[in-house]
Amino acid sequence: MAMAVLWTGMVLLSVIFGLINGRMEAVSAAALEGAGSAIQLCISMAGVLCLWSGVMELMNQSGLSAKLARAFRPILKALLPRASRDEKTLAAVSANVSANLLGLGNAATPLGIQAARRMAVGQEGVASDELCLLVVLNTASIQLIPATVASVRAAAGAASPFDILPAVWLASVLSVIAGLSAAKLLAFLGRRWT
Repeated sequence: MAMAVLWTGMVLLSVIFGLINGRMEAVSAAALEGAGSAIQLCISMAGVLCLWSGVMELMNQSGLSAKLARAFRPILKALLPRASRDEKTLAAVSANVSANLLGLGNAATPLGIQAARRMAVGQEGVASDELCLLVVLNTASIQLIPATVASVRAAAGAASPFDILPAVWLASVLSVIAGLSAAKLLAFLGRRWT
C-alpha cells in the first residue's frame, strides 16, 4: 500500500510540475519512454531468469541441488537448532539457502515462505529469534551466481555482465556476517532485557 501511495504521489507531482512549467509534452514523452524501457528490461530479464530457472530445474532433476542443500545442513543446524529438529523445515531452509546462493531470489522466495511458516507454528504471532535469523539469511544471502543482477546488467548493455562477481562475493559475505552478528546480538540483548 505504501509503495502505491509513493508511486502515485510521484506521478501526480510530475504532472503538476509539468503543468506549472508548461512542459506536459516532456512529461508525456518521459512516461512513454519509461514504459518502453520497462518492457524492454522485463523481456530481457525474463530470458536470463528463464535460463537460470532452467539450470535450477536441471540441478533439481539431477540431485545436485539436494546435495548442495545437504552440504549446508551442518551450518544451518548450528545456526537454527530448533528449526533443524523438523526435517521438512530444515529441508525448506536448505533449499532456500541453495537457491539464494545461485542468485535465484524468485525461486528462493516460495521456499523461504514455506520455511518461515513452518518455523512460525506455535509462536502465536511473535517471531522467534530463529525466524528473524532466517529473514536475515534471506535478505543478506551469499550469492555465487548473481543471476538477476547479471540479467539487469545484460539488459542495460554491459559487455560482460558477470564481471562483478568478486565484488558480489565480497559484499554478500560481509552482509551475511554483519546480519548474523546483528541478529545474534539483538537476540542476546532481547533475552537479557526480558
